[in-house]
Amino acid sequence: NSIMKRKVTLGLIVLVLMAAQGDKSQRTNRMNRLKDEKSPYLLQHADNPVDWYPWGEEAFETARKNDKPIFLSIGYSTCHWCHVMEHESFEDSAVAALMNEYFVNIKVDREERPDIDNIYMTVCQMMTGGGGWPLTILMTPDKEPFFAGTYFPKKSYVNRIGMMGLIPRVGEMWKNERDKLTNSAAEVVQRLQSSQNPLGTELLDEEVLKEAYTQFLQRFDDKYGGFKGRMKFPTAHNLTFLLRYWKRTDDPGPLHMVERTLQEMRKGGIYDHVGLGFHRYSTDSQWFVPHFEKMLYDQAMNAMAYLEVYHATKKEEYARTAREIFTYVLRDMTSENGGFYSAEDADSEGEEGKFYLWTTEEIKKAIGEEDGQFFMDMYNITPGGNFRDEASGQKTGRNIPRLKASPAELAHRFGLSEEALLNKVERLRKRLFNAREKRIHPQKDDKILTDWNGLMIAALSKGAQILGEGQYAEAAMKAAEFVMEKLRMPNGHLIKRYRDGVASHPAHVEDYAFMVWGLLDLYEATFEVRYLREAIDLTNIMIDLFWDEENGGFFFTADDGEKLIVRTKEIYDGAIPSGNSVAASNLLRIGRITGKPKLEDKARLIGKVFSSQVKSSPSGYSQLLSAVDFGLGPSYEIVVVGNPTSKDTQKMLRATQKKYVPNKVVLLKSTENASSGIVDLAPFTETQVAIDGKATAY
Repeated sequence: NSIMKRKVTLGLIVLVLMAAQGDKSQRTNRMNRLKDEKSPYLLQHADNPVDWYPWGEEAFETARKNDKPIFLSIGYSTCHWCHVMEHESFEDSAVAALMNEYFVNIKVDREERPDIDNIYMTVCQMMTGGGGWPLTILMTPDKEPFFAGTYFPKKSYVNRIGMMGLIPRVGEMWKNERDKLTNSAAEVVQRLQSSQNPLGTELLDEEVLKEAYTQFLQRFDDKYGGFKGRMKFPTAHNLTFLLRYWKRTDDPGPLHMVERTLQEMRKGGIYDHVGLGFHRYSTDSQWFVPHFEKMLYDQAMNAMAYLEVYHATKKEEYARTAREIFTYVLRDMTSENGGFYSAEDADSEGEEGKFYLWTTEEIKKAIGEEDGQFFMDMYNITPGGNFRDEASGQKTGRNIPRLKASPAELAHRFGLSEEALLNKVERLRKRLFNAREKRIHPQKDDKILTDWNGLMIAALSKGAQILGEGQYAEAAMKAAEFVMEKLRMPNGHLIKRYRDGVASHPAHVEDYAFMVWGLLDLYEATFEVRYLREAIDLTNIMIDLFWDEENGGFFFTADDGEKLIVRTKEIYDGAIPSGNSVAASNLLRIGRITGKPKLEDKARLIGKVFSSQVKSSPSGYSQLLSAVDFGLGPSYEIVVVGNPTSKDTQKMLRATQKKYVPNKVVLLKSTENASSGIVDLAPFTETQVAIDGKATAY
């Protein structure tokens, strides 16, 4: 009997292996044109029955040849609703058959091609009043859109048309009523082009800063922090602007708004209390239930906000959160060569958030009954679960850890000192983290993007300056060297993306602006002149490639880039700041460093050309307003002259970093290395010397 059982088991194993091999072979045979791409998002769709094309002339020529419209789908690898639409429709043979019959189908990774996403998201907002991902665009073979939307289910319900109804309806219109579609497309393109040529005439002044603060104050949620709305996003550049406004006015209101927001974010479910770092955004107003994807840019921007408020208040809770964010990034989001990965998915095992949720039994099993009860009391965890299924609204029996109160309040409640409480929580967190590591992880999007790496370099460099911790500067230096080596062409131009040993796609203005931001902060963290020189070189290239010589401001795409239906300029500071806003700050800083007022003039012109948009709703342009705050002053240029390795020079440099003075630049002129190059970059430093051989500040 035992021999027979082993034979049967062996036979089953062989059959399973054969079936798996056959399934793999079948998938390989049906792979579409995305199979040769590097983008994790495009590769997710490479075995769809949809005959996907990557964006390129082959797709548009095929559409023209076969007289078909284009179905353009834009998303990114960690987007939950992108996964939903793929599973419902793009993996479905019936939907795929209709798409292949009526359309030429194109997939775009918005993180690789933000230029394309930028244009067609604007189209979607113009046509529907909203936007999001997945972004669905139907357009002519000449790239002119006539229909826009986001997620569509497979089948129609209530007032939402499904793919099975939409596709044949559009197909019939393309065949029988094409004039309606092409006329609509021409009108959309005309509106789009007219909206992309701002011609403001007024310089931005202190009044626009005041109006932005007033708008933030009107929308502020005093109970939970952040700004009122059904969902909440951690737009950290709003908070760093408010800090500058507090510094300018001495009004305690802006600082209160920043502190309340950062405290509530850190307590909420949007923060990963076990693995550290922030999820993308909260689906409710209390920072409780997140969409669980983790984006590199959120870690960078949030870290900068926590660092700056620590800088301003010296409250250790903010420094602790910044350190935790860096722990997560350096542990989970850093490649061996130093570049930073892009994101981690919301989903694992086909379910959003599964990796991050806990039952009470799982917690007790991981850390024991007594410690488990303590942790659950700390983090609002109940036997019935505090997490509800998004679709049904039903409790699932699982929990999102969320602090019930501040650590100080909880320490009092548990009869512990705050330090003892935090030490205990950290020990339990590490044990839970080790238990969670045994689960199936969400997918990591391991492409390395130049612009997001620039943000993380800036954040780590600020961490090194404000916290005085050298390991953050070392990580920033390694990432900067990687970008300079792997994501730069021989002519000095940047490249957008690196993955699997291949760098590709043209860089956009954000890549230059964010990388310069990172290099400027890295210089002030290390005072290595080569980083300042690289920042200045990249700024000059950015001006050559992107600056609008006729009207001012930076275009999103380079003048030698792909010609799309419109060449856009972006100033709105959304989930991350716009390239123009960051470039304005960079130009002011480099203008002060080099003594070149023409660069400062360009920064002011950016504010001027977009002034009508900014004045209509100033709170939407907070990063630009931080640049305006710098330009209006007071601001400071500090030159320290001395031996870089001497204690008095180090002490003086540290003094420039300890105080919260956001509107300043700091230079080090070495008395030991006259050929270091700082005089070449900042000629006004030539006459500045160390008095009596001692470190001297000017």
